[in-house]
Amino acid sequence: MGRLRGFEVAKGFEDKGINLPVRKTKYSAGYDIEAAEDTVVPSFKKGMNPTLIKTGLKAYMQDDEVLMLYNRSSNPKKKGLILANSVGVIDKDYYGNVDNDGHIMFAFYNIKDEDITIKKGEAIGQGVFQKYLVTDNDEADGERKGGFGSTSK
Repeated sequence: MGRLRGFEVAKGFEDKGINLPVRKTKYSAGYDIEAAEDTVVPSFKKGMNPTLIKTGLKAYMQDDEVLMLYNRSSNPKKKGLILANSVGVIDKDYYGNVDNDGHIMFAFYNIKDEDITIKKGEAIGQGVFQKYLVTDNDEADGERKGGFGSTSK
């Protein structure tokens, strides 16, 4: 049987001690994902961009699958961290792209009054692999040309 879905260390992170995500319990849907390096998430100010937290990971999957990135349920209350995009979407063709090799990052805002430091190895979110459906008249045939935010180009 060939590879179906999973995580790998992204290029440039091979020697950084990156842990591949795991599920902590038998019936967990999500794979816990850790930060690849220490990162400060500044307190939110109007007009600022979200802070991208590197994971050092990329993910491979089947043609009709997507990896959904979710925040940890404890992050908003304990750390004031919310995902800028509510849910991250990692498409199959993001894997190995020419811009960043498919490197997965979480985009956070910090709604606390003080800056928050995320430490390397700290769980920051979870990834859930899911099947998706297409419409009867779907004719998508474009090809990804880059990495983060490139599907609209």
